[in-house]
Amino acid sequence: MAKYLAQIVVMGVQVVGRAFARALRQEYAASQAAAKARGSSSGPQSAAASSISGMSLTEAQQILNISTLTPEEIQKNYEHLFKVNDKSAGGSFYIQSKVVRAKERLDEELVIQSEQENKKSQQNTET
Repeated sequence: MAKYLAQIVVMGVQVVGRAFARALRQEYAASQAAAKARGSSSGPQSAAASSISGMSLTEAQQILNISTLTPEEIQKNYEHLFKVNDKSAGGSFYIQSKVVRAKERLDEELVIQSEQENKKSQQNTET
């Protein structure tokens, strides 16, 4: 009886171990794919800025309702949303802080893009 019980326990541990290993491999592959997708959109600098600020570029664009990264549009939407969500006007401090963080993230992205354009133009003039 004890022999059969031991065999059942061993088989159960093997099944659970295989399932855990398979789930771990799938999670690792999914995280690698997500990192590649984040990193390939604007490069590793953009991915680093996202991790530092805690907000992705897509999230920042959605918060400020921006489709293209132009400084004028960013500033216009930022000023409007900041004013509308002012606590003294009955707005939400939380939303107002999200608007500020979104603007900071988009400003970082503009700096990264301008640096990349400068690098490309320097490379073109050297060749």
